[in-house]
Amino acid sequence: MTIDRRPVSFIATAKAEQALAFYRDVIGLSLVAETPFAIIFNDCGHQLRIQKVPRMVPVPYTSFGWFVTDIYAEIERLRDYDVEFEEFDMVEQDAAMVWTVPDGAKVAWFRDPDGNLLSLTQEPPIG
Repeated sequence: MTIDRRPVSFIATAKAEQALAFYRDVIGLSLVAETPFAIIFNDCGHQLRIQKVPRMVPVPYTSFGWFVTDIYAEIERLRDYDVEFEEFDMVEQDAAMVWTVPDGAKVAWFRDPDGNLLSLTQEPPIG
């Protein structure tokens, strides 16, 4: 068997219509197809398949995330769509709910309509 090394990621939804609107209209992903079993998006050449399930129990850790060049601008853009950012006791976050990692990276978390925990990461400055 030969494995094509292009990655594909999976998360689940029990709210297919809301998930489609969220990932297409709020996140800005390109819809490839919707089938009876999944909503398929192209994310910069990476396929994200949102599996349609009858019941959804979100996991307590990050399910999927994106690198961004300006985390604060992206937070403001998402807040325009009423996306709320998560606060965690385990890390020190600023007023925008951004955690600055010891290496200088910045991370913020939010949830999709099913409660999947998603993240934004701004890489640390080089040098």
